[in-house]
Amino acid sequence: MDVFEAIRSRASIGKVLPEPVDRALVEQILEAGTWAPNHHHTEPWRFFVLTGEGRKPLGRVMAAVAAAKMADPESPENQARLHNEAAKALRAPVIIAVSAHPTDKPNIVRVEEVAAASAAVQNMLLAAHALGLGAVWRTGPATLHPLTKQLFGLGPEDELVGFVYLGHPDMQAPPRHRIATTDKTTWIDTDQEHWQ
Repeated sequence: MDVFEAIRSRASIGKVLPEPVDRALVEQILEAGTWAPNHHHTEPWRFFVLTGEGRKPLGRVMAAVAAAKMADPESPENQARLHNEAAKALRAPVIIAVSAHPTDKPNIVRVEEVAAASAAVQNMLLAAHALGLGAVWRTGPATLHPLTKQLFGLGPEDELVGFVYLGHPDMQAPPRHRIATTDKTTWIDTDQEHWQ
């Protein structure tokens, strides 16, 4: 697939079939992630591949994060919500959690490490699309919560950049539109104090 075609045609696929994804395909997607650009060649990304029963602990953490915001998590209504929250981890046969593990070298800028891990996610999304798989990058409150970092054994310096839900598509890609590049671009070709 041509890279420009892949970029323009890739869309988030939030509904996938429950059937397993061949491990070799997942490994190809992970490999694509490792070729993301990263300053100082730090390769700060870490991948956690959740399949089968391995998805359930994430669901329990998602429910716990949601319960912490509820006045009465034991009410029948909230128990139903928490059940649905836990079930989110079962929406795809594969979930890849992606974290940034910044190095402690003095010349390393933390935001660059997070950006590199995010670039790895984009590579993975494009690779999944090229392989005919559906994928969506999800974040949300659980991504930032200490319980989730604890689940993955992440330290305080680590950042969870999100979850890639992956499977065989069970929906058509939705139409995609973008604001014209000309509306988002400023060309600068003069020497001036401020750019507007």
